[in-house]
Formats: sequence, structure tokens, C-alpha cells
Amino acid sequence: MGVSAAVADPITLDDFVDADPAQARIGQLLFYDKILSGNRNISCGTCHHHDHAGGDGLSLGIGEGGIGLGPDRQIGDIRKRVPRNAPALWNLGHISVDVMFHDGRLEVSDQFGNGFDSPAEEWLPEGLDNIVAAQALFPLTAQFEMAGNPGENDIAGATHDRIDAAWPILAARVRANETYANMFVEAFENVDEPLEISIVEIGNALGAFITTEWQSYDSPYDAWLTGTPLPDDAERGRALFFGEARCASCHSGPLFTDQDFHALGLPAFGPGRTRTFDKMPRDVGRMGETDLLSDAYRFRTPSLRNVALTAPYGHNGAYPTLRHMIRHHSDPVTARAAWTPELAALPHAPRFGGVDFAIQQDRFEMARQSAVLDINPVMLTEAEITDIEAFLHALTGATAHTRPMGRPDAVPSGLPVD
Repeated sequence: MGVSAAVADPITLDDFVDADPAQARIGQLLFYDKILSGNRNISCGTCHHHDHAGGDGLSLGIGEGGIGLGPDRQIGDIRKRVPRNAPALWNLGHISVDVMFHDGRLEVSDQFGNGFDSPAEEWLPEGLDNIVAAQALFPLTAQFEMAGNPGENDIAGATHDRIDAAWPILAARVRANETYANMFVEAFENVDEPLEISIVEIGNALGAFITTEWQSYDSPYDAWLTGTPLPDDAERGRALFFGEARCASCHSGPLFTDQDFHALGLPAFGPGRTRTFDKMPRDVGRMGETDLLSDAYRFRTPSLRNVALTAPYGHNGAYPTLRHMIRHHSDPVTARAAWTPELAALPHAPRFGGVDFAIQQDRFEMARQSAVLDINPVMLTEAEITDIEAFLHALTGATAHTRPMGRPDAVPSGLPVD
């Protein structure tokens, strides 16, 4: 492939799944309504906020029980940090997207007869419109994200019985609200009365909002695809990206992701994504889903659309800037050795001091992680890093900060909107 080659065709509206505007309006309200959380104190929008380009600006999220918003959010009375960085929402409704979450634990699949291979397996209900609608249901069942802790509320208790047990309770909450009930009856052809509102309609409404609200394909790069030149530094960066720097070997296609899983050798920290039989504060990535040793420490390639707006970077938000992340790709061994905890955006939490960086004291685990690396380093000069960074900024949509619907001022539950 020549250095001038582009690997992506232009994106158009036809490349996205269909969504009903009335359903998207319900989804917008539910997205910011804390009625969907166990303790009614956090919404989807808390960690995927419009003010932060669909993220939260933290390395590791502060979920249920936290106080505040974005990089200023404080730990409150949370029991632990969310173990991974809040992923961006841009272009999730693109028809090419068939796998989600950092470890790919949600995929389009016929394995369980409901259209998806998911943590809910055969208990995921049928009728979800697309993978985005399915994805929207899982933060609602996550203890440290939105469900809360056992003993605190009926959602948390039900979730610990079985992953799908809380969804009917949440649906009952929503349909008990007259405003929501009327909106669902009006927007969904299969809903004739409030009692027919289920978690499926709630997921489809959230999916309709996410798939329409976070579309973005009007960047300088998109203009370049149709003949408008890039600035000189971004053009040099583009040539490097698709050429000698080999960035496009993984960040390919219209969304700049191969939707595959790779080990980048990022610095390890945080509570880890522990499992019933593995309580170590580590994150084994894709292996946590497949149980295949060959998938250990590999994570899904993120899309780079609007990447300049979605710091910090990596599955655990290890790096605060694009420049840091490009340097890591150029020389991961040196970058990992030079990494310091100060680079992580972790709001102060003295009681987590013994957990946040504990895994780095385990020399055997550090050796295991260091031994797995899928990057073929390409040594870059500082000038070349600057040019690649300029190209990544050229992936920012002209209207990225102007979303069609935005954040609502109020929601039907009457709960405060973050």
C-alpha cells in the first residue's frame, strides 16, 4: 500500500442503522434520567456526557455513588473505581459495528437465538433493534456503574440473582411514569398500553438516541476524501498513518478500527476486571470473555473518529494526550517503563491507595503482561509524531460539538440532570 493510499470510503447517512425520531427523543430523556440506576443517583449521561464528547475525561470512571461530573467527579462513597475507561459513543450506529466493549463481550451472533453473544447469554430478550440497543442494557446491571451494591436497592439485589432479573423492575419504574408511558405508546407500534413497555423498548429507545446523536463524519479528513486538501502537517501525518508508521494496520476502515483485539502493552493499574475465580487486580482483556490464553491482555481497537476530543487514551486511560499515545505505539517498551502514576486521571481517593497501583508490585504478572505485545514498533521522530497528531486532529468533525438533540434540561422522573 502506498503512503498516499486512503483505506476508507466516505461515510454517508445510509451507512447507519435506521432509528425512529420519536423513539430517539425518549432515548435522549432516558439517557440522562437517573431512574434507570439502582439508587437513582447516576445516568448513562453521567459517564457519557455531551460536555465531554460522550465520555467523562477520567482514566477510570467513578460510577454509582460518585459526586460531580467529568474530570471533577469525586469518589463519594463508591466501593471501587470502574475498572476501564468510558468508551466513546461516536458512530456506534454504523452498520459495520458488530462487537462492543473493550473486551468484546457483546457481539452480533446467532449463538443464543436472540441475535447476540452477550453476558446475558440466552436471557437477553429478543426484539432488540441492533447491537447499540443491546449494549445500552448492560451498564444498568453493573454494580459499580449503575446498579449499586447488594442490599442497597431492588435492582442490585435482582442483578445478583441473575443478570436479567433487574430489567423487568426497571421497566416497571419507567412505565409507572405517566409521561414516559404516553411517549412509549405513541412512539412504538407494538405498544398499545403501558403494561406492554418492557426493557426491549427501553433498550431500543436508548439505541435510537445513541445511534443518531453521535454520528460524525464531517471532519477535514472526510473533506479530503472528496478532494479538499488537508493542512500540510496533517497531510504529512496522513501519509505516515497509512504508510510507514503502519497505524492503519489496525485503525482501518471508515471508523478507523478493525474491530479486532490487540495487546498494546499499556501500563497496568486500577482495580482490574476481576472474575469469580481470579481476584487479582488485573485485566486480562479479551481472555476474560473467551477464556483463551491466546487472547490474554488484548483489547478492542477503538475508533479514531473524534479521538482528539476523547482523552484520556487506552482501555484504562493510561495516557492523557494523543502525543503520549503515539509515542507509546512508536516504542511501547520504553514508554511503559517511563510511565508514572501522575499521568493517569484518577481523582484523589486515599482509601484506594493500596489498590490503584498494587498490580505493579507483582513482578510475575508484570512479566506476563510485558511478554504479550502485538505492536511492531516504528521509531518516529518528534516531528513525525507531531504530524501524526495533526492528522488525528483532522478526524474531528466540524459539528462534533453541535449535537442534534443534546442534553435535556429536565427529565420525566424529576430527578436532577447532570
